[in-house]
Amino acid sequence: MNFTTAILARTLLVALSFWALAPAQAQIPGTGEKIKSIVPIRAITSGKAHWFGYYDKEQFDSTDRYVLAAEVEFEDRSPNEDDVIILGMVDTQDGDKWIPLSESNAWGWQQGCMLQWVPGSDSKIIYNTREGDKHVAVVMDVFTREKKTLPRPIYTLSPDGKHALSVNFARIQDTRPGYGYKGGVDPVADQLAPEGDGIWSMDLETGESKLLFSYADIAAIPQEATPQGKHWFNHILYNTDGSRFIFLHRAHNVEGQGGKWTTRMFTAGANGGDLNIVADHGMVSHFVWRDPSHILAWSREPGTGDAYYLYTDKSDKVEIVGEDVFTRDGHCTYSPDRKWMLTDTYPNKDNLHFVYLYNLEDKRFIELAQIYRPKPGDNEWRCDLHPGWSHDGKTVAIDAMYLDGKRQIHLIDVSEYTMGK
Repeated sequence: MNFTTAILARTLLVALSFWALAPAQAQIPGTGEKIKSIVPIRAITSGKAHWFGYYDKEQFDSTDRYVLAAEVEFEDRSPNEDDVIILGMVDTQDGDKWIPLSESNAWGWQQGCMLQWVPGSDSKIIYNTREGDKHVAVVMDVFTREKKTLPRPIYTLSPDGKHALSVNFARIQDTRPGYGYKGGVDPVADQLAPEGDGIWSMDLETGESKLLFSYADIAAIPQEATPQGKHWFNHILYNTDGSRFIFLHRAHNVEGQGGKWTTRMFTAGANGGDLNIVADHGMVSHFVWRDPSHILAWSREPGTGDAYYLYTDKSDKVEIVGEDVFTRDGHCTYSPDRKWMLTDTYPNKDNLHFVYLYNLEDKRFIELAQIYRPKPGDNEWRCDLHPGWSHDGKTVAIDAMYLDGKRQIHLIDVSEYTMGK
């Protein structure tokens, strides 16, 4: 790369107000930070660190104009109960203007505070925060700034935006630090599998809630490996029509925090009934619903090991997806039209994340980008890409640190592929 080319590459990277005009390979001088992309990619935030978090939440509003994000003052430690993040949105039709909206003191690096748009609404968002030692959720209209507080924090929203599922985030913080919140009190912290707590359903209009089933209920269901430590629920997600939901049941193999855990993947009806064990071989990681009855998950199956598997709910049918191309765990989703699978990877030995598209009909495998990770990431405050879709299927949002060493929101233009050009 000659001097002129290097200057041009740097200019393209720091110009945040427009899409890159051609496939780019760039290196920020003096740092070794790199990005290589076959499609246009640009940052829409700058200055302080910004990120969104998990890949299975609605980050784009219904028009795909406003993109949600959180703003933070530090990046190199766990949050404590006094740390507050600013919640806001980026107006992609007004020079990527940052619009502060609210704040939260109940959050973690991987999933933020569950900030997301309420399905079916053109103006309402929801997020978790804390009042005293109690975790709660807040519904807010981003234009009127009107707020309503709900008595429980949310984990996932039904597709119609009328209900949420809730868990004890203080317990998650104890069992899996970084995925729960500090500052809350777990009233059953001394119990390995308590009866009075578990997964709750909450009405988003009234705030009324009911316990669907407890930790004790699920722990009592026999499993391949019998754990001796604390039980908890993690990674809950409604299916595409809201009739069922998925959750991971985890428990430490040894008594006390920090022991290696076992994982089972369950589904249940929206009312908590009709429980089904989808996978019970010790390891299930990231997953997503393809439709009301099929689940894509990075998991482990006897004889074939770790891979992306497509499970049919309430059935023994299991098939490997992309066996020859997907070799590592990532954050997987489907395009809105369900024709494409999107996933990223954790960094390899060269500290490179990868972003992939996979066409489910013709099996085309496309490496969209390689993105350098400039800081160690094997800790709670690592910056995973967590790619997520816009509603029109033309754009993917990621969190990445390659540009200025701070996590920022980036948009990747994938319309060349998803729009059939």
